[in-house]
Amino acid sequence: MGFRKDFLWGGATAANQLEGAYNEDGRGLANVDLSPVGEARISVITGERKMLDFEDGYFYPAKGAIDFYHRYKEDIALFAEMGFKTYRMSIAWTRIFPKGDEETPNEKGLQFYENVFKECRKYGIEPLVTITHFDFPIHLIKEYGGWRNRKIIDFYKKLCEVIFTRYKGLVKYWLTFNEINILLHAPFMGAGIVFEEGEDRKQVLYTAAHNELVASAWATKIAHEIDPENKIGCMLAAGKFYPLTAKPEDVWTALEKDRENYFFIDVQVRGYYPSYALKFLERNNLKIDITEEDKKILKENTVDFVSFSYYTTRCISAEADKLGEGNLLESMRNPYIEVTDWGWGLDPLGFRTTINEIYDRYQKPLFVVENGLGAVDIPDENGYVEDDYRIDYLRAHIKAMRDAVVLDGVDLLGYTTWGPIDLVSAGTGEMKKRYGFIYVDRDNAGNGTLKRSKKKSFDWYKKVIASNGEDLE
Repeated sequence: MGFRKDFLWGGATAANQLEGAYNEDGRGLANVDLSPVGEARISVITGERKMLDFEDGYFYPAKGAIDFYHRYKEDIALFAEMGFKTYRMSIAWTRIFPKGDEETPNEKGLQFYENVFKECRKYGIEPLVTITHFDFPIHLIKEYGGWRNRKIIDFYKKLCEVIFTRYKGLVKYWLTFNEINILLHAPFMGAGIVFEEGEDRKQVLYTAAHNELVASAWATKIAHEIDPENKIGCMLAAGKFYPLTAKPEDVWTALEKDRENYFFIDVQVRGYYPSYALKFLERNNLKIDITEEDKKILKENTVDFVSFSYYTTRCISAEADKLGEGNLLESMRNPYIEVTDWGWGLDPLGFRTTINEIYDRYQKPLFVVENGLGAVDIPDENGYVEDDYRIDYLRAHIKAMRDAVVLDGVDLLGYTTWGPIDLVSAGTGEMKKRYGFIYVDRDNAGNGTLKRSKKKSFDWYKKVIASNGEDLE
């Protein structure tokens, strides 16, 4: 006994990290285009530094990325060669509505994604599409202030109506917002928010969170009305918080941090604000405009499944003064686990723990939509990389995932690695931090031929898929 017969194996990407062609065929400017490589990146994506246009002296990797826009047929053919059952990708909002508030969509943008979905279908690959994977039109930031403004809900609804109608029959699985909880940690990236001097940040963040949650529920409603076959999921940047010690204060702090992450999904799955969240708002004197219509929409349009990314667990103390990196979520160094070159903990058992915790909490089908190892790859003269370290990472995590299914009884729909092909890192903007089974000849400064070549992990993952996760050697 192992994974279900129709288990959806595949890989995951995001439009802004691989498409490039940032200004082609009518595409408008998005927040993700304006996230530079280097020291300024963190201050930009966290909303601390206002950068609403390209500035001299910075390199913006999303402009060209790995040029999937012109090479999608080649890349999807490689995914098909690995045996992908699904391909998780996202739509760039500004390809469909360049400014975000237009009356009519951009046909060339709509056609591009239709072509991509048809290319997937040609190989029997089921598209799993994220509506918003951090992409947000710059115009909506300048004119409306990002997701802090309730008007954005209507623009998002319009986007949803257009894409659900256009791609009916081509796409069945949808995610509303990628890593929705990241808006608390990277507000510009997650919600198009740049903080103004003197404003109450928590008020802004939780207002934006509410607007995204309502928008997500509307998306679910619209999707089911347009096509009852549609399956809509939420998406969480997951990873259990461990208390650093058994000290009760550390345990409590870990619980609070877990709740901070789960809050979004609690609402999307259960259809209402949990009591701890209402008390949090009250304690912090946060006034969120939760209308009766909001409550109704949230209650009646919960998600069909829960998806999440997992890279690492986190570790926290009540006296957290030394925090490290970990996918934009703060963490202390866990002394019991090894770390990657970027300081992320290697914790396959934590993966099983996280899967179980999410399933226990929601009792809805789960979908692992991101898991992978960012590493420095050294290719030979043919572009071949012996990435045994990546194989080791994925093997251990797939084993842990299989245990969650076989031994613990978790209902799991599928698994998509991040990312099947080298692309621009969301956290750092680097190309050096590689995840793929396919090497792309491009460096941090944008140099390189963009030539694709298979790594050792390519054939390994092909074998894993062919055996439905049984052959991991």
